[in-house]
Amino acid sequence: MGIEFRNVSKHFGGAWVVDDLSLEIRDGEFVVLLGPSGCGKTTTLRMLAGLENVSSGDILIDGERVNDIPTQHRDLAMVFQSYALYPHMTIAENIGYPLRVRKFDKARRAERVNRVASMLEIGALLDRKPRQLSGGERQRVALARAIVREPRAYLMDEPLSNLDARLRVQMRGELKRLQHQLGTTTIYVTHDQAEAMTLASRVAVMKKGRLQQFDTPMNIYNSPANRFVAEFVGSPSMNFIEGEMETGTFVSEGLRLALDDANFTGRVTIGIRPEHLQVFGEPRADAIAASVYVTELMGNETFVFLTLGANRLVARAPADFRAEVESKVWLQFAKDKIHFFDPVSGEGFTQRRKV
Repeated sequence: MGIEFRNVSKHFGGAWVVDDLSLEIRDGEFVVLLGPSGCGKTTTLRMLAGLENVSSGDILIDGERVNDIPTQHRDLAMVFQSYALYPHMTIAENIGYPLRVRKFDKARRAERVNRVASMLEIGALLDRKPRQLSGGERQRVALARAIVREPRAYLMDEPLSNLDARLRVQMRGELKRLQHQLGTTTIYVTHDQAEAMTLASRVAVMKKGRLQQFDTPMNIYNSPANRFVAEFVGSPSMNFIEGEMETGTFVSEGLRLALDDANFTGRVTIGIRPEHLQVFGEPRADAIAASVYVTELMGNETFVFLTLGANRLVARAPADFRAEVESKVWLQFAKDKIHFFDPVSGEGFTQRRKV
């Protein structure tokens, strides 16, 4: 089922929460709306569900304008951050409740509930009450209650945020496999870029109600449209250095970097991800001296925080890399991985053509 937002806006009083959003979601896609708190992603989901009215623009489902169609007739299933299970009902009754409301007979309800419970590996929990379940089990029940309806699309609003870190990772894998099995269009809201990168077929990055970029996770990571996207996606974040291009050389305090094919001059911000900086304990050709601010041992790798002139950078290093605080190291840039951003607008451009 295809979903389209055409120039959709939403305001509360004088505040524009979603501003001129245009987005086309293909049938069967897993699309993640990603952004910080207050960027409009949940409001976008609620407008699609019919829980909020659209101030302007159109929302289409399978080509049909649904702005004025009530929530119950849009055939969409929502999974919320809170599990919202009925405490007095058994798990089987909770899962089957949407079918009961739709007047499914008892035998048909039981067949669907058992099938979905088996899919989510909660068949042994059907006779229990919600208070007897762990957080991860309750979240599976909430998912089962949405799936049992067999809706046209699933809308998920930060459904994993109440789980601990280990369970979140486990449930991410379960959700991805489940969506692959079902093949149903899914729109998922999160502020967690790890969820976006691992789950989505495409990611819509939002900021202050406006769409910043809509693309595959890897394209967003490797070719961010602007500085906000580059900074928001990736952990640790991309490094940024303010400076000036002077006839093929980038110049900043403590840094001169030859970039021969950069054919423009003027103020610019360069960006480079931590994995594209190499740190050495001894001088190397084409390496720049820097000072170690601190190191963080992560087990499988080491984050090295560096001082380079007025700039603070972070590099990924091998797990066995060791350096004392304030010791001197040498830094090598992967020049073909450098990104260029306008220092005023933050928009990205290529090194051959400044936009």
